[in-house]
Amino acid sequence: MKIVQKDFRINTKNRNQMVDITPQVASIVAESGISSGDVVVYCPHTTAAITINENADPTVPQDVLLTLGELVPHSNPGYRHSEGNSDAHAKSSLVGCSEQVLIKDGLLVLGTWQALYFCEFDGPRSRRVIVQVRGE
Repeated sequence: MKIVQKDFRINTKNRNQMVDITPQVASIVAESGISSGDVVVYCPHTTAAITINENADPTVPQDVLLTLGELVPHSNPGYRHSEGNSDAHAKSSLVGCSEQVLIKDGLLVLGTWQALYFCEFDGPRSRRVIVQVRGE
């Protein structure tokens, strides 16, 4: 089994934002030379996340962020974390810090409308995404 690990940076512009990172991940998979296996996309930040969702309609990420904002509001008198970003920590935990995608014939196995997204919940910031490709 071959393992290739690379990372790349993302500079977010908004406090809450979803950035399509599918092209960067697909490029790393292609460069790895691995034709069959899987890829793990990981976010090493406690106020950001990785998810898979629709990329055909640009309003879907807006709707996801709206829903998360309603579920976990930015301010809440019960929050105890002193940095003012308790909501970002909760959103990160709800969405998750990684996704795993299969690789077939050197390509990501995603549905027709699916894309990988980096989710920013405490921006704007400079962030890092780690990609590990495993396979044959």
